[in-house]
Amino acid sequence: MKILFVIACLFVTCISFSQNNYIVKTDDGRRVLLKADFTWEYIDADSATTKANKKAMPLPEANTASNCGVDAGFEEPALNQKIQNQLKKGRATIEDVKDKVSKDYNCDVSDVVLLSFKEQKAKATYNFCVKGTKVTYKRTGFSIIKSWNMK
Repeated sequence: MKILFVIACLFVTCISFSQNNYIVKTDDGRRVLLKADFTWEYIDADSATTKANKKAMPLPEANTASNCGVDAGFEEPALNQKIQNQLKKGRATIEDVKDKVSKDYNCDVSDVVLLSFKEQKAKATYNFCVKGTKVTYKRTGFSIIKSWNMK
């Protein structure tokens, strides 16, 4: 009976350890958060190694917002603050998305204008105007990636 109790305790302990998130370091020095739901994300995407390896995406010659159909008095649409507050812990708020877009396109955050969005807690699609170029970014959970539209 004691052996069954010990085996049961070991089994419960193993299951509880398997549900944790882990932080690991890659060969090139970046830290990655491995989640229990089999997803991952870079923790310090702004490290020196990623800055050295990252190339800015090209911008067109015309750097005006009028190419996106944005008027001078355009106001960005308001986002759901309840969802934005929930996204703060994972660094996936609209400010974080705009920061990523500005780094990808090598410009200031003020040059990134939110045109439209479809947002839920688990996923979202954001359409931006970056210095005259329309771009789309997608968020799944706390991961933010550029959407490549193949036409």
